[in-house]
Amino acid sequence: MNSAARIEAFLEMMSAERGAAENTLSSYRRDLEDASEAIGGGLARAGAADIRAYLDDIAARGFAPTSQARKLSAIRQFFKFLYAEGLRGDDPTGTLDSPRKGRPLPKTMTEAETGRLLDRAAEEAAGAAQDGDRLAALRLHALVEVLYATGLRVSELVGLPVTVAQRDDRFFMVRGKGDKERMVPLSAKARAAMRAWLSERASRPAFADSPYLFPAASDSGHLSRQVFARDLKGLAARAGIASAKISPHVLRHAFASHLLQNGADLRAVQQLLGHADISTTQIYTHVLEERLVRLVNDHHPLAD
Repeated sequence: MNSAARIEAFLEMMSAERGAAENTLSSYRRDLEDASEAIGGGLARAGAADIRAYLDDIAARGFAPTSQARKLSAIRQFFKFLYAEGLRGDDPTGTLDSPRKGRPLPKTMTEAETGRLLDRAAEEAAGAAQDGDRLAALRLHALVEVLYATGLRVSELVGLPVTVAQRDDRFFMVRGKGDKERMVPLSAKARAAMRAWLSERASRPAFADSPYLFPAASDSGHLSRQVFARDLKGLAARAGIASAKISPHVLRHAFASHLLQNGADLRAVQQLLGHADISTTQIYTHVLEERLVRLVNDHHPLAD
């Protein structure tokens, strides 16, 4: 039985015994036939070195790690079938490592873009005269200044109790994931925006009994993440920034990236973000690498 016939037998088994969907079968067929064409002598007779060479080839052809992993998974399933059916006495994929998928870099904003966003929020807060407009503008200004100053998770930010802002306006004590409390300092601009919001909040009788810093007529009793995200996108568009590029999470990433670009320690950023494990914060190591290259290029005596 040649490789093509064995691939057909494998697909037949996947359909009959495992109930694989047509799309799944088509995907397996494409991956296995591609491998069989690339490996001299066909896939069914391939050894571990042949499969490793094939994986190196598709990596060199520019296939994403996820695609490489999918192709290897199909090949593994195929050889397990051959071994189980007694068509091969070994499984050459047993010693192969899966391609590393790599973690995508977080989307972020430049310092200039962030500055434009915050300036626009400040202008709208200062210029809002009408009752409803003033409330929304002061609230949005406070939200974006605090988010960029602290890097809070959006769920932490919108759900802040009003008591955090009534103790000491230099910092917030935030209760985050795992019920762990951490201290996050506020910038001078964030403190000013927060004081303006608290003054406006205090003038609204409807908010008098709310335990939340950002009350709203919602099931939770506070501003929802979705409303804040929508308002933030609108602010970005008015500041000349593509709204698709921004979200509360992107502003949190900007906080971390800009701190690291300007000399902050990764451990300190981990603590401010509320990451339980440094490995989570290590998505920002590309920022540290860029900083180190810049440091060497700027200060090494032999640098060009």
